[in-house]
Amino acid sequence: MPLYIQALHWGLLAGSALVIGAALASVPRIPQRVIAAVMAFGAGVLISALSFELIDVAHKRGGLVSTALGFLFGAAAFTAVNVWISRSGGHHRKRSTGDMQQQSHQGGGLAIAVGALFDGIPESVTIGVGLIADRNLGLVAVAAVFLSNLPEGLSSATGMRKAGRSNFYIFGVWGGIAIACGIAAMLGNMLLAQADPAIVAVVLAIAAGAILAMIVDTMIPEAFEATHEYAGLITVSGFLAAFALSKFAEH
Repeated sequence: MPLYIQALHWGLLAGSALVIGAALASVPRIPQRVIAAVMAFGAGVLISALSFELIDVAHKRGGLVSTALGFLFGAAAFTAVNVWISRSGGHHRKRSTGDMQQQSHQGGGLAIAVGALFDGIPESVTIGVGLIADRNLGLVAVAAVFLSNLPEGLSSATGMRKAGRSNFYIFGVWGGIAIACGIAAMLGNMLLAQADPAIVAVVLAIAAGAILAMIVDTMIPEAFEATHEYAGLITVSGFLAAFALSKFAEH
């Protein structure tokens, strides 16, 4: 099977966690602290993956300067787009609280969907490019993105449901984003399959910068809001789980 088709499949698998999370949101009376704890765990997973996998591989292939520049550019690009999305009504797109209700009435539903799509693109590209750089990196990225997408789908879908959105709307949004994530992974693999290793390194660094900025801007606030003093411990647990997974994949 061609590598880009594998990237498509893995990207769809990672994106499917958004739909699974949205389905879990239909379970009545999920405690807010549980949703926040899952979000904290997912944040730890992603931090571990970008620390020990993305940045490390990028540095080995492209050196410190190109990795640092790519990392900063990815964070700056995410921040710029995130500011626009927030001002358009998508600031609380990962929140499960009632904050989303006012946004939806103000026309923020589209911004929420666009913001969620923008959050998922760097992660999905990482899967496709990771398969080029190192197969283990690609598979670790799949696991990390899946584990982080699950709480995102759960949290956002809970907020959308509180805002009065229908199941058709919720699953339409997350199903479409899951498909887009698979396509992004495939395109990342296809476009960079023959690229210079230094270019692959820069792309990985850009994705890592965008992911870290996304974690701090959108995931950690949701996690801390309800778990408070336990958020750090839960995030560390996610970090450790992803680290153990990456080491297991090496053998």
